[in-house]
Amino acid sequence: MTDAPPDTPHHEASRFSLRGFLLREWPYLLVLALALFGVAYTSFSRAPMTLYWIVLAPLIGLICVVSRWPDTTTKEQRTRLIVTQALHWAAVVLAMHLMFVGDVRTMMNSDASALAELILLSLGTFTAGVHIASWRVCLVGMILAGGVPAIAWLEQSALFILLVVVVLIAIIAPFFLRDRWRKA
Repeated sequence: MTDAPPDTPHHEASRFSLRGFLLREWPYLLVLALALFGVAYTSFSRAPMTLYWIVLAPLIGLICVVSRWPDTTTKEQRTRLIVTQALHWAAVVLAMHLMFVGDVRTMMNSDASALAELILLSLGTFTAGVHIASWRVCLVGMILAGGVPAIAWLEQSALFILLVVVVLIAIIAPFFLRDRWRKA
């Protein structure tokens, strides 16, 4: 029998565990944080971070492979997954590299360059999610694409990042404190 006994209180709130959510979704949250950090840092420092973007794209590809690895059962499926993602992300990295070619770099300021990189990264992430049939990866790509207008609109990205961090701490801290209080 899978139902809880009638005398045991069953709360809807107890079904959601923030810690469980963070453990389950950490790769996708990490990608979002790293991409938004890159844009914010580029906007703040006024210097493009070529190596950062070129390293971040294959990291997302690795997350795509790892997220679908348990669903593959044969060597052929695993090889196809790896080759497909490697080719996909190689094309994304090549497109990103073309953004940093001397002639293109002189046409755009660092803010425009960072936003263009984020657009390429979001498109690459979304299409990788489509290829591996992962709604979570697609969602990360859509969130990254939605972040482009928000970041372009904000003049003070450092202030925005500080605000986001404070809000996240204010939302997450009570859950961790509640767990700690229950254990005490």
